[in-house]
Amino acid sequence: MHTNDIDDIKESIREKGFFYLHDGELDVHLFHEGTNYQSYNFFGAHKIHKFDMDAIRFVVWAPNAKEVHLVGDFNDWNDFGYPLQRISNSGVWHICVPGVSSYDRYKYRITTQNHEILFKADPYAFHAEERPNTASKYYDITGYQWHDEDWLEKRKHLDHHHRPMSIYEVNLLSWRKKNDGAQYSYHDLAQELIPYVKEMNFTHIELMPIMEHPYDGSWGYQVTGYYAPTSRYGTPKDFMYFVDTCHQNGIGIILDWVPCHYCKDAHGLYHFDGGAVFESPEYDRAHNDQWGTINFDYGRPEVQSFLISNLLYWLENYHIDGIRIDAVAYMLYLNFGGKLLKNKYGGFENLDAIEFIKKMNAVVLEAYPDALLMAEESTAWPKVSGKTEEGGLGFNYKWNMGWMNDILEYMQLDPVYRKGFHRALTFTMTYAFSEFFVLPLSHDEVVHGKKSLLEKMPGTYYEKFANLRLLFAYMYAHPGKKLLFMGSEFGQFIEWNEWQALDWHLLEYTSHQSMQHFLKELNLVYKNHPSFYELDTTYDGYNWIEVDNSDESVISFERIDRSGNKIIAAFNFTPVSRDAHPIGVDRPGTYEVLLNTSDHRFGGIDTTVVTEYKALKEKSFNRPYTLRIQLHGLSGVFIKYKEDNVK
Repeated sequence: MHTNDIDDIKESIREKGFFYLHDGELDVHLFHEGTNYQSYNFFGAHKIHKFDMDAIRFVVWAPNAKEVHLVGDFNDWNDFGYPLQRISNSGVWHICVPGVSSYDRYKYRITTQNHEILFKADPYAFHAEERPNTASKYYDITGYQWHDEDWLEKRKHLDHHHRPMSIYEVNLLSWRKKNDGAQYSYHDLAQELIPYVKEMNFTHIELMPIMEHPYDGSWGYQVTGYYAPTSRYGTPKDFMYFVDTCHQNGIGIILDWVPCHYCKDAHGLYHFDGGAVFESPEYDRAHNDQWGTINFDYGRPEVQSFLISNLLYWLENYHIDGIRIDAVAYMLYLNFGGKLLKNKYGGFENLDAIEFIKKMNAVVLEAYPDALLMAEESTAWPKVSGKTEEGGLGFNYKWNMGWMNDILEYMQLDPVYRKGFHRALTFTMTYAFSEFFVLPLSHDEVVHGKKSLLEKMPGTYYEKFANLRLLFAYMYAHPGKKLLFMGSEFGQFIEWNEWQALDWHLLEYTSHQSMQHFLKELNLVYKNHPSFYELDTTYDGYNWIEVDNSDESVISFERIDRSGNKIIAAFNFTPVSRDAHPIGVDRPGTYEVLLNTSDHRFGGIDTTVVTEYKALKEKSFNRPYTLRIQLHGLSGVFIKYKEDNVK
């Protein structure tokens, strides 16, 4: 292009304030094909350098629109000043605008075929206004200087299925607040939350959705900005700093992700250009009456590009370690919300969603083999965490909702009735290795009148704490990764309220201090002993010792590592102390107590804690030797063969 031509173009740009580029056909083609897995590099607002000048190129998918205009701070929100142009007569529109500054607000003014005027936020915006305002903001996410190279390199070489994983689930808005009630920023949380999680010996933090959302009370599960970390706590680079700081402190980050549905807010994805864009044109398939939201249309290739790109975007640009996919059961079944929809074969399975999930997981794990992909799936759908090439859905973990429901129902019983429900403790092992499981005691179990975990426990004030310690010890000894919602670690008494900080003042009381100390110690014992996690996916790592003692509500079993080292876990689910209770073992010598939930240090009654037991030459439970242990009421113990025996 000649200099005179460039000068003419520049003069035209100065007069109009914008220009167009005649490229992007390949990106558009792949997007419509459902294979543009980095569509966030094309759609949205991106800096370009053309005609010796910097400009921002805005690209948006609005296939049903009659006209699209860009309005924002840079053109005084002039309704008609900046018209977008279609790319090659596709459903994708674009415009290039010089003079756009960081944090400039903007929206798309869309004229529908029915001459309706809609003002929409950018579906691919990297930043957004803080609620209640709803505009997108131009923001360049490049240039952050990461310092987590060691973490990422180490992550590549570790098999997470055979590593400890203890997850602390957090709602950032209500974990803790400043003295004046103000919310913490991403930087504040990096200085406060991360040291706390590290001190408590958790391995990961799971954040309830931080994608931009309009309403605090939705907990983030009704999203308007899938590509924007919520501005409630700062900028996108502030969030990068938070993740970076986690990794530098040896803590992984898992984000909740919501590819099931989105909210109906006027600036969001719903009815985006006057027609069905991200949702199905069929009303019953599009509308999620149970939650008052809108379902994605997984059969649409552009939606596949949008969602798969979104998952990869968080992994690539924010270095997150994994995703917990919300409401997978609702995605899999057409009738999960109570509607009688059927697929073309007459079944209730959502065939489009099934194929999308398989495709998504395959694409993500090809790009990031070490990524954690966790499904919150509450039905008996087979092979949720099975490989796609073997007929599975391709996740690498499934939340064990069956275990969670059974154990919480059991623990809420008065101990006198527990013997009639002993199966709740034993049945779980019939399917414990049918999937790669996470054991969740999540936010869903401590809201909406369900009570906090501590308040669920029966009995006196002391017995409530004893029962909770017992529950946690059983959970950590049971095969599967661990997840605990914030506040449970110190015995939050009232159920979770998203509008208020946790009751940190409870730590002024000894019982809550002791509970916190117990959880810290429990995490440490779990992390330091491979018997709890090295063979976490197979019966090779588990042996029953005492399984059917329903009359006394006592169970015991062994967890085993690759070298054959065993940890005995024994539990008494009644308040009646079992003195000299037999535990069958296969080796003579001394056994050491790693953890005892009734230890007075944890708030228990035992002030003279036994630290060692000597094996007796006495057969029990098909083993040649016996330990006679003190098993206090409502308590659990972890016992290990003492290596000093081996000379």
